[in-house]
Amino acid sequence: MTKTIRFTKMHGAGNDYIYVDTTRYPIAHPEEAARQWSAPHTGIGSDGLVLIGRSERADFSMRIFNADGSEAMMCGNASRCIGKYLYEYGLTEQTEIRLETLSGIKILRLQVEEGVVKSVTVDMGCPADEPADYDGQGAKPMKEQPIRTARGAYIATTVSMGNPHLVIFVEDIHQIDLSAEGPLLECHPLFPGRINVEFAQLTAPGHIRMRVWERGSGITQACGTGACATAVAACLTGRTGREADIEMDGGTLHIVWDEASGHVRMTGPATRVYDGEIEWTE
Repeated sequence: MTKTIRFTKMHGAGNDYIYVDTTRYPIAHPEEAARQWSAPHTGIGSDGLVLIGRSERADFSMRIFNADGSEAMMCGNASRCIGKYLYEYGLTEQTEIRLETLSGIKILRLQVEEGVVKSVTVDMGCPADEPADYDGQGAKPMKEQPIRTARGAYIATTVSMGNPHLVIFVEDIHQIDLSAEGPLLECHPLFPGRINVEFAQLTAPGHIRMRVWERGSGITQACGTGACATAVAACLTGRTGREADIEMDGGTLHIVWDEASGHVRMTGPATRVYDGEIEWTE
Protein backbone atom coordinates (compact mmCIF):
# COMPACT_ATOMS: atom_id res chain seq x y z
CA MET A 1 0.00 0.00 0.00
CA THR A 2 1.32 3.43 -0.96
CA LYS A 3 0.53 6.43 1.22
CA THR A 4 1.60 10.05 1.49
CA ILE A 5 3.74 10.94 4.50
CA ARG A 6 4.11 14.54 5.61
CA PHE A 7 7.51 15.35 7.05
CA THR A 8 9.55 18.30 8.29
CA LYS A 9 13.26 18.75 7.58
CA MET A 10 15.03 20.30 10.59
CA HIS A 11 18.57 20.73 11.80
CA GLY A 12 20.33 21.45 15.06
CA ALA A 13 23.71 23.10 14.39
CA GLY A 14 23.74 21.44 10.97
CA ASN A 15 22.84 17.95 12.22
CA ASP A 16 19.84 17.40 9.92
CA TYR A 17 17.03 14.89 10.25
CA ILE A 18 13.65 14.12 8.74
CA TYR A 19 10.88 14.47 11.37
CA VAL A 20 7.56 12.62 11.18
CA ASP A 21 4.63 12.83 13.60
CA THR A 22 3.72 9.15 13.86
CA THR A 23 0.45 9.93 15.67
CA ARG A 24 -0.73 11.09 12.21
CA TYR A 25 1.57 9.14 9.90
CA PRO A 26 2.60 5.75 11.37
CA ILE A 27 5.55 4.08 9.63
CA ALA A 28 5.73 0.29 9.79
CA HIS A 29 9.35 -0.08 8.64
CA PRO A 30 11.28 2.99 9.80
CA GLU A 31 14.67 1.33 9.25
CA GLU A 32 14.06 1.07 5.52
CA ALA A 33 12.46 4.51 5.37
CA ALA A 34 15.56 6.00 7.03
CA ARG A 35 17.87 4.37 4.49
CA GLN A 36 15.84 5.45 1.48
CA TRP A 37 14.89 8.96 2.59
CA SER A 38 18.34 9.86 3.94
CA ALA A 39 20.04 9.22 0.60
CA PRO A 40 21.31 12.60 -0.70
CA HIS A 41 20.66 12.07 -4.42
CA THR A 42 17.71 9.70 -4.58
CA GLY A 43 15.92 10.64 -1.35
CA ILE A 44 15.32 13.71 0.80
CA GLY A 45 18.89 13.73 2.13
CA SER A 46 19.62 13.74 5.87
CA ASP A 47 21.57 12.23 8.74
CA GLY A 48 18.55 10.06 9.53
CA LEU A 49 14.88 9.80 10.45
CA VAL A 50 13.25 10.92 13.72
CA LEU A 51 9.83 9.64 14.77
CA ILE A 52 7.71 11.69 17.20
CA GLY A 53 5.13 9.66 19.09
CA ARG A 54 2.98 9.29 22.16
CA SER A 55 4.36 8.10 25.48
CA GLU A 56 2.88 6.48 28.56
CA ARG A 57 5.88 7.61 30.66
CA ALA A 58 6.44 11.17 29.41
CA ASP A 59 4.80 13.91 27.35
CA PHE A 60 6.09 12.58 24.02
CA SER A 61 8.50 9.97 22.69
CA MET A 62 11.37 10.04 20.21
CA ARG A 63 12.88 7.25 18.09
CA ILE A 64 15.93 7.91 15.91
CA PHE A 65 17.12 5.92 12.91
CA ASN A 66 20.51 6.68 11.39
CA ALA A 67 21.11 7.02 7.67
CA ASP A 68 22.12 3.34 7.51
CA GLY A 69 18.86 2.25 9.17
CA SER A 70 20.35 1.43 12.58
CA GLU A 71 18.47 2.76 15.60
CA ALA A 72 20.21 5.27 17.87
CA MET A 73 19.71 5.50 21.62
CA MET A 74 19.75 9.29 21.86
CA CYS A 75 20.44 12.46 19.88
CA GLY A 76 20.82 15.83 21.55
CA ASN A 77 20.35 17.89 18.39
CA ALA A 78 17.21 15.94 17.45
CA SER A 79 15.73 16.39 20.91
CA ARG A 80 16.10 20.17 20.63
CA CYS A 81 14.42 20.12 17.22
CA ILE A 82 11.58 18.04 18.62
CA GLY A 83 11.01 20.70 21.29
CA LYS A 84 10.70 23.35 18.59
CA TYR A 85 8.46 21.12 16.46
CA LEU A 86 6.08 20.28 19.30
CA TYR A 87 5.67 23.91 20.38
CA GLU A 88 5.52 25.67 17.03
CA TYR A 89 3.22 23.10 15.41
CA GLY A 90 0.80 23.35 18.32
CA LEU A 91 1.20 19.87 19.78
CA THR A 92 1.89 21.43 23.17
CA GLU A 93 1.83 24.80 24.94
CA GLN A 94 4.37 23.67 27.52
CA THR A 95 7.82 25.22 27.60
CA GLU A 96 9.13 22.30 29.69
CA ILE A 97 8.64 18.95 27.99
CA ARG A 98 9.44 15.43 29.15
CA LEU A 99 10.69 13.38 26.20
CA GLU A 100 10.99 9.59 26.31
CA THR A 101 14.05 8.19 24.51
CA LEU A 102 15.74 4.80 24.45
CA SER A 103 18.27 6.20 26.93
CA GLY A 104 15.63 7.47 29.36
CA ILE A 105 13.43 10.52 29.83
CA LYS A 106 15.06 13.85 28.93
CA ILE A 107 13.79 17.26 30.03
CA LEU A 108 13.55 19.97 27.35
CA ARG A 109 13.33 23.63 28.38
CA LEU A 110 12.31 25.95 25.58
CA GLN A 111 13.37 29.59 25.30
CA VAL A 112 10.43 31.20 23.47
CA GLU A 113 10.14 34.74 22.08
CA GLU A 114 6.87 35.88 20.45
CA GLY A 115 5.78 32.33 19.79
CA VAL A 116 9.10 31.24 18.26
CA VAL A 117 11.46 28.77 19.94
CA LYS A 118 14.85 30.50 19.87
CA SER A 119 16.85 27.83 21.68
CA VAL A 120 16.37 24.69 23.75
CA THR A 121 18.19 23.45 26.84
CA VAL A 122 18.21 19.68 27.28
CA ASP A 123 18.98 17.94 30.58
CA MET A 124 21.06 15.08 29.20
CA GLY A 125 21.42 13.27 32.54
CA CYS A 126 24.63 11.94 34.07
CA PRO A 127 27.57 10.84 31.95
CA ALA A 128 28.98 7.36 32.43
CA ASP A 129 31.84 5.29 31.10
CA GLU A 130 31.11 3.96 27.60
CA PRO A 131 31.03 0.20 28.42
CA ALA A 132 27.90 0.79 30.53
CA ASP A 133 26.09 1.36 27.23
CA TYR A 134 26.73 -2.26 26.30
CA ASP A 135 26.94 -4.46 29.38
CA GLY A 136 24.35 -2.84 31.66
CA GLN A 137 26.68 -3.19 34.66
CA GLY A 138 26.68 0.50 35.57
CA ALA A 139 29.19 3.30 35.26
CA LYS A 140 32.93 2.80 35.50
CA PRO A 141 35.54 5.51 36.05
CA MET A 142 36.06 7.64 32.95
CA LYS A 143 39.72 8.21 32.14
CA GLU A 144 42.13 8.68 29.26
CA GLN A 145 43.42 5.42 27.81
CA PRO A 146 45.43 4.33 24.75
CA ILE A 147 43.78 2.97 21.61
CA ARG A 148 45.49 1.84 18.42
CA THR A 149 44.32 1.39 14.82
CA ALA A 150 46.09 0.47 11.59
CA ARG A 151 46.70 4.18 11.03
CA GLY A 152 48.13 5.14 14.40
CA ALA A 153 47.81 5.35 18.18
CA TYR A 154 45.73 7.76 20.27
CA ILE A 155 44.89 8.64 23.84
CA ALA A 156 41.11 8.65 24.17
CA THR A 157 38.33 9.00 26.74
CA THR A 158 35.18 6.88 26.54
CA VAL A 159 32.01 8.63 27.67
CA SER A 160 28.38 7.51 27.45
CA MET A 161 25.68 10.16 27.14
CA GLY A 162 22.98 7.54 26.63
CA ASN A 163 24.97 6.49 23.56
CA PRO A 164 28.69 5.69 23.41
CA HIS A 165 31.44 8.17 22.48
CA LEU A 166 35.19 8.05 22.03
CA VAL A 167 36.76 11.50 22.54
CA ILE A 168 40.31 12.17 21.30
CA PHE A 169 42.07 15.49 21.94
CA VAL A 170 44.64 16.54 19.36
CA GLU A 171 46.98 19.49 18.84
CA ASP A 172 45.66 20.35 15.37
CA ILE A 173 42.23 19.08 14.35
CA HIS A 174 42.84 20.09 10.74
CA GLN A 175 45.55 17.43 10.45
CA ILE A 176 43.03 14.62 11.12
CA ASP A 177 41.65 12.71 8.12
CA LEU A 178 38.25 12.07 9.68
CA SER A 179 36.92 10.09 6.72
CA ALA A 180 39.78 7.60 7.17
CA GLU A 181 40.15 7.57 10.95
CA GLY A 182 36.43 7.62 11.80
CA PRO A 183 35.37 4.21 10.47
CA LEU A 184 38.43 2.47 11.93
CA LEU A 185 37.65 3.77 15.41
CA GLU A 186 33.88 3.33 15.07
CA CYS A 187 34.36 -0.37 14.32
CA HIS A 188 37.33 -0.99 16.64
CA PRO A 189 37.26 -4.47 18.24
CA LEU A 190 37.03 -2.83 21.68
CA PHE A 191 33.52 -1.65 20.78
CA PRO A 192 31.39 -4.56 19.53
CA GLY A 193 28.34 -2.30 19.21
CA ARG A 194 30.37 0.38 17.37
CA ILE A 195 30.98 3.86 18.78
CA ASN A 196 30.71 7.57 17.92
CA VAL A 197 34.08 9.28 17.46
CA GLU A 198 35.00 12.89 18.32
CA PHE A 199 38.30 14.59 17.57
CA ALA A 200 38.69 17.78 19.59
CA GLN A 201 41.12 20.67 20.02
CA LEU A 202 41.19 23.23 22.82
CA THR A 203 41.40 26.55 20.96
CA ALA A 204 40.84 29.00 23.87
CA PRO A 205 39.91 28.78 27.54
CA GLY A 206 36.47 27.17 27.68
CA HIS A 207 36.27 26.83 23.87
CA ILE A 208 36.75 23.55 22.00
CA ARG A 209 36.73 22.89 18.27
CA MET A 210 35.30 19.42 17.58
CA ARG A 211 34.57 17.20 14.56
CA VAL A 212 32.49 14.05 14.70
CA TRP A 213 32.14 10.70 12.99
CA GLU A 214 28.75 9.28 14.01
CA ARG A 215 28.17 5.56 14.03
CA GLY A 216 25.65 4.72 11.36
CA SER A 217 25.88 8.12 9.65
CA GLY A 218 29.57 8.97 9.13
CA ILE A 219 30.75 12.59 9.14
CA THR A 220 28.02 14.96 10.32
CA GLN A 221 27.92 18.71 10.87
CA ALA A 222 27.26 18.36 14.60
CA CYS A 223 26.43 15.89 17.35
CA GLY A 224 24.72 17.02 20.57
CA THR A 225 25.61 13.99 22.66
CA GLY A 226 29.11 14.16 21.18
CA ALA A 227 29.45 17.78 22.27
CA CYS A 228 28.38 16.77 25.78
CA ALA A 229 30.83 13.86 25.83
CA THR A 230 33.63 16.16 24.64
CA ALA A 231 32.89 18.73 27.36
CA VAL A 232 32.87 16.00 30.01
CA ALA A 233 36.14 14.53 28.72
CA ALA A 234 37.74 18.00 28.67
CA CYS A 235 36.74 18.59 32.29
CA LEU A 236 37.89 15.15 33.41
CA THR A 237 41.31 15.65 31.84
CA GLY A 238 41.77 19.16 33.23
CA ARG A 239 41.49 20.99 29.92
CA THR A 240 38.42 23.03 30.95
CA GLY A 241 36.13 23.63 33.87
CA ARG A 242 32.52 22.45 33.99
CA GLU A 243 31.35 24.87 31.27
CA ALA A 244 32.48 24.93 27.68
CA ASP A 245 31.44 26.05 24.22
CA ILE A 246 31.79 23.23 21.70
CA GLU A 247 32.25 24.52 18.15
CA MET A 248 31.40 22.03 15.40
CA ASP A 249 31.23 22.26 11.62
CA GLY A 250 27.54 23.27 11.78
CA GLY A 251 27.49 25.51 14.85
CA THR A 252 28.27 25.90 18.55
CA LEU A 253 26.60 24.37 21.62
CA HIS A 254 26.99 25.53 25.21
CA ILE A 255 27.54 22.67 27.65
CA VAL A 256 27.36 22.79 31.45
CA TRP A 257 28.25 19.79 33.64
CA ASP A 258 26.48 20.65 36.90
CA GLU A 259 28.56 19.69 39.91
CA ALA A 260 25.66 19.42 42.37
CA SER A 261 23.43 17.11 40.32
CA GLY A 262 26.03 15.52 38.06
CA HIS A 263 23.76 16.24 35.10
CA VAL A 264 24.94 17.64 31.77
CA ARG A 265 22.87 20.47 30.27
CA MET A 266 23.12 21.30 26.58
CA THR A 267 21.84 24.56 25.06
CA GLY A 268 21.66 25.36 21.37
CA PRO A 269 19.50 26.29 18.40
CA ALA A 270 16.93 24.32 16.43
CA THR A 271 15.98 25.28 12.87
CA ARG A 272 13.09 24.27 10.63
CA VAL A 273 14.24 24.01 7.01
CA TYR A 274 11.04 23.06 5.19
CA ASP A 275 7.90 20.89 5.20
CA GLY A 276 7.22 18.31 2.50
CA GLU A 277 5.43 15.16 1.42
CA ILE A 278 6.82 11.85 0.23
CA GLU A 279 5.19 8.71 -1.15
CA TRP A 280 5.92 5.59 0.87
CA THR A 281 4.99 1.99 0.07
CA GLU A 282 4.65 -0.52 2.90
